[in-house]
Amino acid sequence: MTKAVQEKMLKLTWEQIAAWRMRRHRLDRRAPAGTMLGVAGELCGLHAQVLSSAVLTLWSRVEGLEPGAVQRALWEDRTLVKTWAMRGTLHLLPAGELPLWYGALSTSPRHLRSKAWQKYFGMTLEELERLSVAVGNALEGCVLTREELAEKVGRITGSRKFAKKLAFGSWGTILKPAAFAGRLCFGPSNGQFVCFTHPRTWAAMAALMDPEAATKIVTRRFLSTYGPATYHDLARWWGGGGVATARQWLAALGDEVTPVEVDGKPAWMLVADAREAREYSPQRSVRLIPAFDQYVIGASRHAEHLMTSGARNLVYRPQGWISPVLLVNGFMQGVWRHEIKGNRLDVAVAPFNRVPRWVRPGAEEEAERLAEFLGRKLEFTWKN
Repeated sequence: MTKAVQEKMLKLTWEQIAAWRMRRHRLDRRAPAGTMLGVAGELCGLHAQVLSSAVLTLWSRVEGLEPGAVQRALWEDRTLVKTWAMRGTLHLLPAGELPLWYGALSTSPRHLRSKAWQKYFGMTLEELERLSVAVGNALEGCVLTREELAEKVGRITGSRKFAKKLAFGSWGTILKPAAFAGRLCFGPSNGQFVCFTHPRTWAAMAALMDPEAATKIVTRRFLSTYGPATYHDLARWWGGGGVATARQWLAALGDEVTPVEVDGKPAWMLVADAREAREYSPQRSVRLIPAFDQYVIGASRHAEHLMTSGARNLVYRPQGWISPVLLVNGFMQGVWRHEIKGNRLDVAVAPFNRVPRWVRPGAEEEAERLAEFLGRKLEFTWKN
């Protein structure tokens, strides 16, 4: 990038960025009732390693979200689908967008990283593809537990090795390529047993979108919600292909994107969004957002700019755990927890440092909303 280009770049402060992201995340003002699926799409799906966190991600953004709405969308209406997606983690994706997401995920090289992977899992790439196809065939028209799937794949392929791979050990890693290829998603559990089915059977899915077209849409979607972003931000969020892939995806958007300067360094935004971020004024806001919230996940590489110094380890914790966060004007100003005790909901908020007086009543109002959503009586604690 030339010096002349750098001098012309729009300069953004973190206050402007936080305000703009709050708006795009529907955290400055909740989206209207009935827009649950639209919001899930805007966020590029909902992180669902813990399903209750995905529910609260929507609660924090959608006005009047009904208790049980997410579960009904998943297992009754089938308008949300649970599957492995970005970074190989579980997500809830709008069923109507599956051709888009599977088109993009089909480019993922996660399982092709090295010979070491093949040696560790004892499978060649040809065997893995054969297994993935067999998984899709086995799941057509039915819902199977993992054990039932392993047995059926063994019969289809005539391979005890394949059946064993699915029945024991790191079976999730073995199944992810089938998910990325649009051959597998989660069905409703059978008691304690995880179940799978074929997306085409479960949600009447159309054909996968062309991968090149799909990755362009995904890149636009990411920038429109999580921008400004560097190549490393996009690579970290997607989790497959690294920085080289992120550069290719951003370059493919051509004149749709523009560099902006953040702390003296370039990052990328959609052209229209850059103008909006420059003109958008920070607004007073308080939100309690849940564990694994998309706002926090999207900021993982530059979170220090959006929180109190030294607080990172309180939010981004070991083993990939991401704490529930007290969000003030888009900045991570504390953590919180909630616990149901009979008909009571205990909510405890712990700011990292002193905050303006208006933050505590704002947090308590959020806790009241949560108690109403969960049908409990609130017990609120503010830990200075």
